[in-house]
Amino acid sequence: MSHTSRFLRCTPDDVFDVLADGWSFASWVVGAARIREVDDTWPEPGSRIHHSVGLWPLLLDDTTSVLSIDRPRSIELKVRAWPTGEGMVRLECTVEEGGTRVVMTEQATDGPAKLIPRLVQDPLLDARNTEALRRLAHLAERRSAESRLPGNG
Repeated sequence: MSHTSRFLRCTPDDVFDVLADGWSFASWVVGAARIREVDDTWPEPGSRIHHSVGLWPLLLDDTTSVLSIDRPRSIELKVRAWPTGEGMVRLECTVEEGGTRVVMTEQATDGPAKLIPRLVQDPLLDARNTEALRRLAHLAERRSAESRLPGNG
């Protein structure tokens, strides 16, 4: 199981504001090319984001669904990208002085990707998730800075 961590200069609520915006999913998830639809109930358990992965013209349509959420502490997602398989991603937010520590945990749970040895799989997931957390940080920190501007609440 891959564990990737990053410190963000914002609150857990800022992070969850981004996570709760299903239309922003392709802006921070590496490999998500576009969002086709977001369930009205996102991010409630069972709700889904309908996305495409890959590069045009070789796009595969699939979904990501919420398994559980404890806002603003954690969210667990079932990610699908067939024919490579399915996985579980968990994002956990912990308050630290000056911001939030986000830990992203991921593992393949079904399909061909599950057959890749962890010794190979974990560094690949960590590299991808390092970039995903960098993108998530950019969005959440920008949202935080904008909310502190005069006239924004």
